Formats: sequence, C-alpha cells, structure tokens
Amino acid sequence: MRARLSADFERFRRELPRDFADHVRQAYGVNLATHYLGMPLPHPIGKGSGQLSLNADQLETDCVAGLAYVVLKTVIAEDPSGARAMDAWAIHETRMRVEPRRARDGREGWTVTWKGRGWDRDLAAYCELVRSGRRIMDEHGMLVVPSVKYHLPRVDEPFRDAEYVHTTAELARAWGAGPLLVEQDFSPTLAGDALGDERARILRWIAEVPARVRAAAPGGARVSLKLMNARFDDDFQVAMLEAAARSADAAVAFNRLFDAELGAAYGGWDLSDRNFRALALARGRGVSLPPLAGSGNVCSGHLLLEYARLGCASVQLHTFFQLPLGAYPATAGSRTQRALHALVFHPIDGLVAGLLDRADQGQLERRGGELHFLDVVGA
Repeated sequence: MRARLSADFERFRRELPRDFADHVRQAYGVNLATHYLGMPLPHPIGKGSGQLSLNADQLETDCVAGLAYVVLKTVIAEDPSGARAMDAWAIHETRMRVEPRRARDGREGWTVTWKGRGWDRDLAAYCELVRSGRRIMDEHGMLVVPSVKYHLPRVDEPFRDAEYVHTTAELARAWGAGPLLVEQDFSPTLAGDALGDERARILRWIAEVPARVRAAAPGGARVSLKLMNARFDDDFQVAMLEAAARSADAAVAFNRLFDAELGAAYGGWDLSDRNFRALALARGRGVSLPPLAGSGNVCSGHLLLEYARLGCASVQLHTFFQLPLGAYPATAGSRTQRALHALVFHPIDGLVAGLLDRADQGQLERRGGELHFLDVVGA
C-alpha cells in the first residue's frame, strides 16, 4: 500500500481524479466519508467562506476538482427596505496578499491578508449565487452552504428581527426544497471591534441567533455557527463551544486570529495552535460539544487528522487554496486540485498516509475490511 500511495502521488501530480474518494476506498480500503450540517460528504475537505467562493465560476472549478463542500462568501443581512445593521461589514475587498507568517515559536507558515469583509452587493445578487450553488449541489453532489452575518446587538439592544425574517426567507426561496442550510459568520474582525469586547454579548449571540434563523425559515433551517477567536482566554473559547452545543446544529472552530496593529485577521501556526489548545481543553473537561468542523492552518493531512482527533468531522480551508503554484507538489490543475492532491495523497503527511499509520500503530481498526475516517473523529 505504501508503494501504491507513492505511485498515486506521482501519477496524480498531473491530474487528480474527480472521484478520488472512491479511488481511495478501492485502492486502500480507506473510507473517507463524513458529514457537515447533517449532509453526507465523500471526504472531509471543504472550502471556508471568503473571496474564493463569491461567483459561480469558482464553484464550478471546485466541483470539477472534487471538493466536498463550499461555504459561500458571507452576505450581510438586510431588512425589506435594504437597510443593514451590520453594514460596516459590507466592505469591498481589496486585493488579497498571500504572505509567509512566522509563528511565535519560529515555524514558517502562510497567511492571507486583505482589508475587506463581507459581500458588498445586495441580497438579490447573493440569492442568484445561492441558486447557482444549489444547482451544482443537485446535479453534481458538491454541498454549497450560504453564509450570513445577521444583526448582532449589544447586550441592552433588541435583535432586528426584520433582518432575520427578510434575509432568511429570501435565502430559503433561493435555496429551494428542504431545510435551509446556513452558517452564521462571527468574523474575525468582530474580535477587533467594540462589538466583540464583552463576553455576555457574544454568548447571547450564540444562544439566540440559531433559533431566530430557524423561526424565520419557512421550511426550517440547520444553522452552523462559525465561531471567532475572541480576545479572551481559552476558557472563553470553551464557553462558546458549550453555548453552541445548546443552540446550534453545528459549529466551525475557529475563525482567524485578529492583529490589532495591522487591523487585519491572520492565520498560520499560531492559529492552529490556539484552536487545538481550546479544543483539547474542551474535550479534557468533558464538555458537551456541537458537531464540529475545523478551520485554521489546515496545510497537511496530519493537521487535518489532528482536527479530527479533537472532534472535527470536516475541515474548511481558505489560505491553502491560494499558495504560489510552486508550493504545491502537483504540476497541473487548479489550485483546489493541487491542494487536494497534497492533502490526501502525500505519502508522508497526507490523509491516507496518516490513516494507514494509525492502523499500523493499532490506533485504528478496519471495520468490514475498511478503515473509516469517522472512527478518528473524537477518538
């Protein structure tokens, strides 16, 4: 199997098969199937909300590459008149800069820097993107999930329910049959904003937003909360997870760190270190956790499996899909294909290699002749 994996790694440098999860199952007896928001996925690798998921062409490219799911760029909720309480987040994106980022301990990683925030067009245009995503989902199976920043009030302020009702109803109409799937984005810039400077305020958002979204969706909704790295200690990260377990259908742990001096969010090894520390603390305390997706510095199958071990059934990447072409071992294909090739098939650091290693070490057993990725989740 090791020789076959090395051969596949070399062969797929030129072209990654779209159905690579099926190939992995047939060739290695490794079942990568998992789930997000109650929906089945062929493997655990998805794309997080951002600049790489704001038009139909990007979705088509990701679908051809074989990505499991995509979360759309975050739209800012509006009321029937078009007014948006969170309008400060509807900022046109500046050009993204992919940059090296040295961690506190000296490890070199990558981050992407830009000054923009959410979707800067209106809700009607966003609903067209949702329709495109749903068509791709129905025809080809790649899950596409809308992302929203709904009104987030101060402690003594009521929620603007008109925004919740109008935005959710429009998204549900664009989504079509079945319960609406949606992420509420607690973006990293909230950590640098006065809105995010009180624990009670943030916990109120987590407790109350999902129920408001479900109530506003005519056919029901499943709500995931993309939790931010707040400006507080790891105990508060655990408190957010506990609150999300009581209110949400899923949660993403966690959004990027915020650099107050630069006025921008960042990733790299400091981000994954903090995320792992908070997830390990939550598991060590035995707290109840929501179904989780991991996010932050997923740059290898090894990192992906660490998120899985700490309870994440899938991961959402952004930076790793934007590296210079020379940073990928593949020599052809879209960046999404090149990233998937490295994450899945690298003979040392890839996902398949990591699962085979666990089996060799007696940490993972075959069931029905197969190793199952889901058996690693929370193990």
